[in-house]
Amino acid sequence: DDLGLFTVGKVARMFPFTPIENIAANLPGVLDGLRAFSLTTVPMALMALGTIRAEVESFEPLSEGKSKFNTSPRGTPFDLYDNRKDLGNRGKPDGENFRGRGYVQLTGYANYLHFSKVLGVDLVANPKLAGDTQYAGKILAAFIKDKEIRIKEALAEGDLRYARRLVNGGSHGLDRFTDAYQRGVAMFGGGA
Repeated sequence: DDLGLFTVGKVARMFPFTPIENIAANLPGVLDGLRAFSLTTVPMALMALGTIRAEVESFEPLSEGKSKFNTSPRGTPFDLYDNRKDLGNRGKPDGENFRGRGYVQLTGYANYLHFSKVLGVDLVANPKLAGDTQYAGKILAAFIKDKEIRIKEALAEGDLRYARRLVNGGSHGLDRFTDAYQRGVAMFGGGA
């Protein structure tokens, strides 16, 4: 298990703009989640931490806020998500109920339903749990575990863009992900 290498002080060097107390408060739950899904190698830990830096640089499991990407002008909060079939949403109020939460910004009814089954926790009935520190690290790990083989291949090839796309679906936060990952490789090695 390589996760013992990831101390608060070392992880803080991967998160230069993040209050160290946030890392101290939340790192144990992230590492517990990685252990629960047998993602205990340096590359998988760097993938998880890079994802956190890209999605929620504060190192806190957050709930998505209203923006032009999820709420129409003069619309109700998250109305642009309500009927997104690609998210499995079925209409109002799915957009608001199943907005992005946690470290990986879990979004959409289909994802909440899938990870409810994976974790054995009813995230559909209690969607706010996805942003709770008790579950956010496990959801992040489970999300990575679902794509573990392709992520490992991408990391082995040095294709951080593709590794990021496997989690995010695009390249949002790629600069922060890459910076955190490369800082981690410099400290821990294990770039593949």
